[in-house]
Amino acid sequence: MSLTTTLKLNNGTEIPAVGLGVYKAEPGDEVYHAVRSALELGYRHIDTASLYANEEGVGQAIVDSGIPREEIFVTTKVWNDEQGYEETKAAFKRSLERLQMDYVDLYLVHWPVPGKFTETYKALEEIYRDGEAKAIGVSNFEPHHLEELLKEAEVTPVVNQVELHPQLQQQAVRDFCEKHDIKVEAWAPLGKARYFDHPVLQELAAKHNKKPSQIIVRWQFQSGIITIPKSVHKGRQQENVNIFDFELSDEDIQKIKGMNADKRIGAHPDEFDYGV
Repeated sequence: MSLTTTLKLNNGTEIPAVGLGVYKAEPGDEVYHAVRSALELGYRHIDTASLYANEEGVGQAIVDSGIPREEIFVTTKVWNDEQGYEETKAAFKRSLERLQMDYVDLYLVHWPVPGKFTETYKALEEIYRDGEAKAIGVSNFEPHHLEELLKEAEVTPVVNQVELHPQLQQQAVRDFCEKHDIKVEAWAPLGKARYFDHPVLQELAAKHNKKPSQIIVRWQFQSGIITIPKSVHKGRQQENVNIFDFELSDEDIQKIKGMNADKRIGAHPDEFDYGV
């Protein structure tokens, strides 16, 4: 097991189970060096988005790494004010240009904009059929959003990327997605380090001689959750993913399950200000 360990998506595409998120990595040098250092450490999965305004730096870092494009899994997302059928196709072209790529590995609907997300997803289906995205999916979708989407979708989403960490374990979303063969991917997987001092994490970190962040990433990895911890510092990038030399027991996992408190860092998708 390593940073190249993959999970198979419902269309046969393989996605590295652990990757690098670049939300709030500054455009230019910061995101560029973050991606370069991650690739040097063995990361092969980079997650960005139109909203992050750093696709150019991500793309340039990948070009300059010298690593063949097909060895790196790249995700980007269509933002809320770009949604709609024609708008999404245009937004996708802009993302490809910024990334300096002729395809992405995964393209996501960033949030379920009311009245627009099914139309947006139809554009993703066309992009997928054209081979410009190897896989398509969604982000921040609750089960009722997925139910609405699946009534019209011709291509089942491969992924639903949601806020997920030990204090927001999203069991209802995970159960729905498992039933429909949709992988769950965690954003803010470390809970922005807000509760690393939690007694359970401290206990398990001491037991396994690991950091709380490593306990969390290992829990997600063992749970079949794709995870993309964000850091712009090489040392922290290495630390976050130093998880392949130990294993959590069933008892350990039950203790982590007991941490769930439905505490969100971001907005609930049903309460998000979509500006529509």
